[in-house]
Amino acid sequence: MSRTVNPAERDRAERRRVARQDSLFLRAFAVFAEALLTGVWIALASLPLLTFPAAFAAGAGHLRRVLAHEVATRREFLADLRSAARRGWLVGAGGWVALWLLWADLTVVRAGLPGGAFVGTVGVLAFLGLCVAGLRAAACWRPGASWRVLLRAAARRTLRDPAGSLLLICGLALVPASAWFATPLAAPALGVVTAAALAVERRRHSA
Repeated sequence: MSRTVNPAERDRAERRRVARQDSLFLRAFAVFAEALLTGVWIALASLPLLTFPAAFAAGAGHLRRVLAHEVATRREFLADLRSAARRGWLVGAGGWVALWLLWADLTVVRAGLPGGAFVGTVGVLAFLGLCVAGLRAAACWRPGASWRVLLRAAARRTLRDPAGSLLLICGLALVPASAWFATPLAAPALGVVTAAALAVERRRHSA
């Protein structure tokens, strides 16, 4: 025997369903907006040039707290930045060394020396791999963690998870593309890359 649905109950159920959808949309939009703001914080904290890994780690920690509904303010971000920068500046220095080596490789290619194309291709791929490993390590950083251990583990994940690595490379490409369209957009784009790095690492754990 079928049960007759009261129109009033049906209306209330429909309103609850719409309210849940609106709530999910608002939460998703709030997280997206927080990611864009986090990108601006990362950009400002990276102005000393050697602090980008630490700033990215602090930004990832901030978004992680937002997703976990924990206290996530500028104070916690700055505390993480100071902690990550104690050793993270060495990672930043290593990044500049890698960039110089890439420039040297591309100089060989432009000079037309024998084997230059091969050297240039290897150099570009190695540089992208180092960038991805650095982002993965920073996304997993916690206060007190060893950057050396994080980078070693991130290098393995970079090779074993090509899909996630490709996603991060595409995310990195978003930053110069945004800067080309309008320079100020590069800063919030960093927040999108941070969110992507967290998603890649969370996907690895849930796989």
